[in-house]
Amino acid sequence: MPRANAHFFTGNYAPLTEEHDIAALAIDGAMPPELSGTLYRVGPSPQHAPRDDNYHWFSGDGMVHAFHIDGGQVSYRNRWARTPKWQLEHEAGRALFGSFGNPATSDPAVIGRNSGTANTSMLWHGGRLFALEESHQPFELDAFTLASRGHQSFGDRLTTRCTAHPKRDPHSGELHFFAYSPDGPGTPGMLYGVMDSRCEVTALQAFDAPYASMAHDFMLTRGHVLFPVMPLTTSVERAMRGLPLLAWDADKRTHVGVMRRGAAADTLRWFETEACHMFHVMNAWDEGDTVVALVMQSDTAPGLPDAQGRPGDPHAMAARLCRWTFDLAGTGNGFRREYLDDLVGEFPRIDERFAGSRTRYGFYACHATARARGDAESVLFDSLARIDLETGERQLHTLPPGDVVSEPVFVPRAPQADEGDGWLLAVVWRVQTRRSDLIVLDARDLRTAPVATARLPHRVPFGFHGNWRPNA
Repeated sequence: MPRANAHFFTGNYAPLTEEHDIAALAIDGAMPPELSGTLYRVGPSPQHAPRDDNYHWFSGDGMVHAFHIDGGQVSYRNRWARTPKWQLEHEAGRALFGSFGNPATSDPAVIGRNSGTANTSMLWHGGRLFALEESHQPFELDAFTLASRGHQSFGDRLTTRCTAHPKRDPHSGELHFFAYSPDGPGTPGMLYGVMDSRCEVTALQAFDAPYASMAHDFMLTRGHVLFPVMPLTTSVERAMRGLPLLAWDADKRTHVGVMRRGAAADTLRWFETEACHMFHVMNAWDEGDTVVALVMQSDTAPGLPDAQGRPGDPHAMAARLCRWTFDLAGTGNGFRREYLDDLVGEFPRIDERFAGSRTRYGFYACHATARARGDAESVLFDSLARIDLETGERQLHTLPPGDVVSEPVFVPRAPQADEGDGWLLAVVWRVQTRRSDLIVLDARDLRTAPVATARLPHRVPFGFHGNWRPNA
């Protein structure tokens, strides 16, 4: 048991050590008959106790959870992503890699070996399922059995790390992706690429960022691509001195590179502002000579220390929905920021059929009341929100006290349904019974009770992201 960050091994942060196959979950209410497909979710479930005191939840082995929904019934399966790291440690019967693959705390026998965890997000693209984690290539799994198929290079075109948040263009079917520090931790380079609907990489180019930073997410509009670089810095030199590999450096400013889609990387225009952070983007679009992005912004990076290893200020870690605008016509900096909501939240989602275009509705997990965000509370949200970006109206669905909700995933009612007409799917941790449910909400009115609840006999540990694969 680690002496520091011990909360990552207690309660519903603790790993799930069993893999399950359940043919039919008990259901309260009625699953909508139109809801046909699979919700995949992924998050950390460490196979072994960590080697170092600086273990962070972000670095645990990935476990995928699949809820297959069809004909009003729900089946369930979960599997570890059997990455090279997982396999080496499984054979050894103990942890071999330091947190985030830190060479200072890894077993010498695995220095330079693949430390990927496949624990952050899920992608369905080109008829293939991938678990994503931004320090390594996409990790493929079978869509039904969840059997591991390994890291993929897509014809040796993608031989380094890749973002956990690629953006699919709903008009072209292309997938846009990026990577930070492709030459290794602490290096300032970035990659940007495009993959067609058959998983063929059609474009790939490199450029340098202002400094080496963990860039978790990025923005895509119909006409532009934007790359945030924030003071959540990476430094191998710092790690070798026993300090965090990944840490907040308040002396740096936040930069955003803006490039027209299809242009060369040397046309990037860098905008900058005071130090601020965002992990996740809700959406972005073009308005004439302006690019608008909706992000969950905080003053510092939630849940991570400063460069000296000191914990951050919980109030500064609190993320809220914020509008970023970039004036492309002006000659000055032209970067403005404006908060749109006062509730602390994360995991923003939209109706993905409208990604890259102006949207009216957004969804996210949040706290029902204003509060700070401490390290141990990084995902302990009690509510889901729906915001009308035209009127400012906000609806909340709040759980019973102590229960915790995951990121919401939107599923349209029908292929041609209006924007926001569909369901929100989320996994809920039930603190009293110490197990989890899958809830289905009517996305048009979150104030009502779930239309259906599928009940698991066990818990799903707190995780990060999920996505939906419709049945053909």
